[in-house]
Amino acid sequence: MSTTALNAEVRNEFGKGASRRNRRAGLVPAVLYGHGTEPVHLTLPGHETTLATRHANVLLEVHFGGKSELALVKSLQRHPVKRSLEHLDLLLVKRGEKVHVEVPVHVEGETFSGTMLTLDAHAVSVEAEATHLPESLTLNVEGAEDGTVFHASDLVLPKGTTLLVDADTVIAVVSVPRGAVAEDAEAAAEGEAAAGGEAAAE
Repeated sequence: MSTTALNAEVRNEFGKGASRRNRRAGLVPAVLYGHGTEPVHLTLPGHETTLATRHANVLLEVHFGGKSELALVKSLQRHPVKRSLEHLDLLLVKRGEKVHVEVPVHVEGETFSGTMLTLDAHAVSVEAEATHLPESLTLNVEGAEDGTVFHASDLVLPKGTTLLVDADTVIAVVSVPRGAVAEDAEAAAEGEAAAGGEAAAE
């Protein structure tokens, strides 16, 4: 996975007023913590941070105070209407360190004609190196027929990635839409009725 570099500044002002001033200036307040260190309060460049956090489990290289640290986005807050970033919690990580993260499921392929796929798990928990986190886990459903059940064991795991959920965990199910089943039954009934009518006429 790629690393996104962000130039940050250490925050010395706190409170709602300071946060509002930062946001007006196009900055996003953040806190960096982990590994038993004292939390560091930062401001991040709004545009670059917004672009970076569009990707799941993005690894950030945060530069501040003459040094740089690697971090993952632990949590983020968005404005309820504007959806703009309002605050980030960043977790300090080290190269080679194993971390636990939620990774989105990416579906590839098309199920058998007339069926639909219901995704029961949109993301799963995995363990992987902090510097080699997968952006998604692929589930290939090409040609899957009605009644097919996909489990966590069917996901394609990149090298060095380990599932933290049971291998039998249901990820997706293939089925025929109820409407289609009803239409097929109705068509079959009409066909039988028509055949019966023809037989009677003879």
